[in-house]
Amino acid sequence: MDISSIRLFVEVYKYGSYAIVARQREIDPSKVSRVISSLESELGFRLFQRTTRKLVATEAGSLFFSQVEGLIDQFESAAEQAQDILEQPRGKLRVSACTSFGQRVLVPHLSKLKERYPDLKIELLLADHQVDIIEEKVDLAIRFGSRPTGNFISCLLSPRQFRVCASPAYLEKHGRPEMPEDLKTHDCVLFSGYDNMWKFRKNDISAFSVPVSGHFSITHGMTITACAVAGIGIALIPDWLCNAEIEKGDLIDIFSEYECAGSEFDTGAWLVYPSRGYIPLKLRVLIDFLKQELKGYAV
Repeated sequence: MDISSIRLFVEVYKYGSYAIVARQREIDPSKVSRVISSLESELGFRLFQRTTRKLVATEAGSLFFSQVEGLIDQFESAAEQAQDILEQPRGKLRVSACTSFGQRVLVPHLSKLKERYPDLKIELLLADHQVDIIEEKVDLAIRFGSRPTGNFISCLLSPRQFRVCASPAYLEKHGRPEMPEDLKTHDCVLFSGYDNMWKFRKNDISAFSVPVSGHFSITHGMTITACAVAGIGIALIPDWLCNAEIEKGDLIDIFSEYECAGSEFDTGAWLVYPSRGYIPLKLRVLIDFLKQELKGYAV
């Protein structure tokens, strides 16, 4: 019995659709159907009841799934462990991150990763929404905020820090706010989806919030930075999206003596991956690489 056919059956059972599995595997749905039909012939019973609307597992199919799902995981884990002993890290990893972080932070390190691990392939999924790790079969996700919860393993990549920035041209035209409360009278570039209350803290005490408003609300981090550089308004920006602009003089850090946040303090960038009994070498080396290369990198 072909293990690849059983693996495909497990995927079809979980998603309840030939089309979804075919799309994820980038094959024709008819091929998925043929493999399942061949497996049914070999087993001597039907795995699914097919209608024009949906695909439903038979009682025998459900029993078969309950028995083979764990075996597939054990087989793949055993194969990974044996391969790790004999070879250098190889194979493909699906990595997800927000678009701005991928472009600004991850991409500059990909050449070094390729040189160090030439047999490792990365599929980089960049999106400005939180990708479902299980459904999208993501091996490693980079997420921001408080420590992620759920049936995942997470480790801190770096603490998260923000700066309140504006261009020299904006400050020359509109004046520089002397204290955070002065932001109430300024045009601010807002991050869409967040409460328009910027938070400030000094020496870990006396945290307070300032309501802000502005003409533009944007969902994309690099675009917010570009708006601030263009003099459109004052923006609250993560360090990794404004440090270079501050060094070049394109932006000015207005309240460098304060800790700033858009929603809450003491957040970070987290490496998140599915919980499993064995972590393959290819994933371990990627995690170690990111920790080493981005150590001390404010994100």
